Amino acid sequence: MSAVAPETTTTGLREGAFGNAVALSCRECGHRIDLGPHYACPECFGPLEVAYDFPAVTREEIEAGPRNIWRYKALLPVPTDIEQSPNTEPGFTRLLKADNLARELGIDTLWVKDDSTNPTNSFKDRVVACALSAARELGATVFACPSTGNLANAVAAAGARAGIKTVVFIPSNLEQPKQVNSAIFTSNLVAVDGNYDDVNKLAQEIAAEEDGWAFVNVNVRPFYAEGSKTLGFEIAEQLGWRLPDQVVIPVASGSQLTKVDKAFQELIKLGLVEEKPYKIYGAQATGCNPVATAFKAGVDAIRPVKPDTIAKSLAIGNPADGIYVLDSARRSGGAVEEVTDDEIREAIVLLARTEGIFTETAGGTTTAVLKKLVETGQLDPTLETVIINTGHGLKTLDAVSGAVGPAATIAPSYDAFAETGIGQA
Repeated sequence: MSAVAPETTTTGLREGAFGNAVALSCRECGHRIDLGPHYACPECFGPLEVAYDFPAVTREEIEAGPRNIWRYKALLPVPTDIEQSPNTEPGFTRLLKADNLARELGIDTLWVKDDSTNPTNSFKDRVVACALSAARELGATVFACPSTGNLANAVAAAGARAGIKTVVFIPSNLEQPKQVNSAIFTSNLVAVDGNYDDVNKLAQEIAAEEDGWAFVNVNVRPFYAEGSKTLGFEIAEQLGWRLPDQVVIPVASGSQLTKVDKAFQELIKLGLVEEKPYKIYGAQATGCNPVATAFKAGVDAIRPVKPDTIAKSLAIGNPADGIYVLDSARRSGGAVEEVTDDEIREAIVLLARTEGIFTETAGGTTTAVLKKLVETGQLDPTLETVIINTGHGLKTLDAVSGAVGPAATIAPSYDAFAETGIGQA
């Protein structure tokens, strides 16, 4: 992938193409390379992430920005003129005080960070917006991804908005609503017979063979992953520029959890929030639980599994950031827990009937894990807690369609209604 732009630097990029980002740094050995379409360290093959040289940033400067993720552009690998490029403008979703659910679970203070109100109804709009910026700056001609559904929706929509060709790859057994949500935005939806890990492997092969392709979670993954930091930034700002005591986050690749942790650390270093201890908890489904298994076993290695769960958006059997999830959970005093598909279904209904939030299976996993953490004593119910709802339940209707429905079917008469006893004390 080549970049062609005016006022280019010695690296071929225009001045300020990635804002305050200065390099890609290996998370294992610390080796640095120039910013570009790279995701593996040339020295040790470890994963790369974006490194910065941040200027002084104030709360007032952030608060004066747009009510989307670009209010944090000084803390992201994007140019200062990012708002001028057509994008879906995701972010600054609501932080809902969940008093009803808190009472149900016996928690004193609980908040739900509800990302189901993003443009394509999931948090993936955040990461895709950052990946799209990188793709533009690197001169990509095709915007692509392997996906378990939400990412495909976000990439297809963002590409349409930006006027760039998109190609998205999904497992062929993906939920039908998610397939439709992608196909409505692009004619290049490719269903692959296999699970997500098979789809991801294919994407890596295409990225290695084809010029001009920006795979958001492959060759521009370091830039893409930084978008998840905005969840952490928003939680802190919406709490009045302070960090919560505990946060529960779903784990698929693990990138979201580790980047929220990174966001909290950056806010502390910049003096935007007061330093304090906080605990990070990861949530997985029993049918795809490699990180939870490793955490409970006390080991550092993640053993891949074959996913078998209704939580398809979390069905990554070989999570790229799994070991870093373990690091964050252990360092902070948190945990990684798992729940069954039945517990996920029950939690989807519970969240809907206590807080009016219809979550997809990933949010059901997070809510169910929260419940389990309280019941098992792993999470302190007296401390302020935030859970993240990553997507809307309309995308995974099949998960609960058999569990909910009409309480009664009656004739159109008052007597027929009265016989049901509905609404009576």
